[in-house]
Amino acid sequence: MKAGDHKEERQMSQYELCVVLSAKLSDEERAAAIEKIKEYISRYNGVVGEKIEEWGKKRLAYEIQHMKEGYYYFIPFTGDRNTPNELENQVRIMEAVIRYLVVKPEEKLVAAKAEEEKAAAETEAE
Repeated sequence: MKAGDHKEERQMSQYELCVVLSAKLSDEERAAAIEKIKEYISRYNGVVGEKIEEWGKKRLAYEIQHMKEGYYYFIPFTGDRNTPNELENQVRIMEAVIRYLVVKPEEKLVAAKAEEEKAAAETEAE
């Protein structure tokens, strides 16, 4: 076996990006920012989850960059251990983003959410 033949098996983990976008953005600008974030996730060996949660315009706990409101999005994704750091490096410099946080949800919560979505899909199918 040659040294070049060895393939590194990547450990993929579940993550969630919470991002707050500027309240000054139009619908098109917000959609473009979310698409850009999805591109970054894919670029750094990640896979965007099926359901992106949009919580809409919410009041901030405190003023950030002279703004009192922002648009909240929760983007689930899977990636290797470098994906969150690389993603944060890109999101940090996006003008549309006023706050962000990547978290690794507990496995129990991920499983419970999947069960809940499965039950909802079965209910809709009936």
